Amino acid sequence: MAYKLGLIGHPIGHSLSPWIHQQFLDLAELDGEYKLYKGDHEALPGVLKHLKEIGIDGFNVTVPYKQVIVDYLDEIDKDAEILRAVNTVVNIDGKWKGYSTDGEGYVRSLKEPYPNLLNSETSVLLLGAGGAARGIYRALMGQGVDTIDLANRSQDKAKDLMSLRLGEVKSNVLSYQQAEEQLAKYDLIVQTTSVGMKPYIDDQVIQLDHISKDAVVSDIVYQPITTQLLHDASERGANIHHGHAMLLYQGQLAFEKWTENNLDVAHLVDKLENKLRGE
Repeated sequence: MAYKLGLIGHPIGHSLSPWIHQQFLDLAELDGEYKLYKGDHEALPGVLKHLKEIGIDGFNVTVPYKQVIVDYLDEIDKDAEILRAVNTVVNIDGKWKGYSTDGEGYVRSLKEPYPNLLNSETSVLLLGAGGAARGIYRALMGQGVDTIDLANRSQDKAKDLMSLRLGEVKSNVLSYQQAEEQLAKYDLIVQTTSVGMKPYIDDQVIQLDHISKDAVVSDIVYQPITTQLLHDASERGANIHHGHAMLLYQGQLAFEKWTENNLDVAHLVDKLENKLRGE
């Protein structure tokens, strides 16, 4: 069979998803194509009707439709329901089921270079409390880490994020200043805001004066590939983790749900970096 896959969102002309999923199709030796289906809110019902008519096997969902799409689905995965967002839809015998792959995709991307980082003694600082933070927070809790503290400009929004807490994980809400002051205690710092994204490449959400050299600093921004935060962390001797790896691995998980192919994609991280650099 030839898989029919795609992405809905607005705008999406810049998306690298078609390139990523073509790599996956080639790696799995499968026929198919991954197309972009763009349209504003007014056009969305028509786009989704078209996807139903062509019998699309699965599609990704990006802004601004991650919550809107729920109204068009037959079923939603438990975690996606808790997160109140869907980024992957699977056609199961003509029924559409929604999932969220961002959080687990992030964890997969982190475990590849740092397989022993996440354990019962790990202390995490999560910067930001938006949609990306929700999925990552939930997924990190599922790894059994000791602490996940939340720092955000709006502390009320961070407190709302704590409602997703699972089990025995400890969480505190901090200001950015408080986070900077106690930075040395964290094994992993995850930056989930848009701060430092092009064209504001000189911006940095917190200063790293007190960072531990054993820490891993992770930034989900991938344009630029090495943000100012990651550059600062590297200059201070800390370990770094780039955002384009998350982009690849959340796609890997979506592809796995569509085709039941669990691919080893580690070798594609550098290839995606070269693609982002225009090489």
